[in-house]
Amino acid sequence: MITISNLSKEYNTPYGKITALKNVNLKISRGDIYGIIGFSGAGKSTLIRCINRLEEPDSGKIEIDNLDITVLDKNKLNESRKKIGMIFQQFNLLDSRTVFDNIAFPLEIDKVPQREIKKRVEEILELVELTDKKDAYPSQLSGGQKQRVGIARALANKPDILLSDEATSALDPLTTFSILELLKDINKKLKITIILITHELDVIRYLCRNTAVIEQGEIIESGKTEELFLNPKSETLRKFIEIISGFERKSPRDIGEVI
Repeated sequence: MITISNLSKEYNTPYGKITALKNVNLKISRGDIYGIIGFSGAGKSTLIRCINRLEEPDSGKIEIDNLDITVLDKNKLNESRKKIGMIFQQFNLLDSRTVFDNIAFPLEIDKVPQREIKKRVEEILELVELTDKKDAYPSQLSGGQKQRVGIARALANKPDILLSDEATSALDPLTTFSILELLKDINKKLKITIILITHELDVIRYLCRNTAVIEQGEIIESGKTEELFLNPKSETLRKFIEIISGFERKSPRDIGEVI
């Protein structure tokens, strides 16, 4: 469904050019939950933002159902983006609007009739288990509830693809688990393709069927998540596993002494 071919991206800075992505090649099947993991600065966010062209790649192609979105003009790109929802780490909710109105916002922009908006928002509220919070404002919600609103808003236009940009990084472990369960449920019920970037190995291990490892803008390893964990080939993935294993071996007392 999604084919990324030789994708590259550079940024100009006062200190010279920085390569964010270098000849990235990926294939993501329809209905998959695909993880992209790497340390900070590896190029994860740039890659996921190129998929909906929030970032403009310098070269390469991104094909979604054989449509190359890198060559679309503004109007066609806007139409294409309606089928690509995005969840952000910091929620990006409008504080002056209720939960209902936050979810309705992209539908209003698309000039969907009010009757259809009401029906659609109520459906999504039930899906994300926030029906009782529809009249609340973001300031009245917990972090997990805010992220559920963000997910609901991303689903408003019935997208085929859901991009998750570090969506659980600001959440505690219990809330993270509930959001991962929600994403798994959404994938199952709606058959939606989810692409998730993170530096949290447990998130990848729990949720993603397939995974790519990115380092310094290059995909250095990819495949079925379980197989990657059992036989990591890259130094980056081995480091992730060693770090997690180190924490798991330490007792609460050991961690307290380090702190």
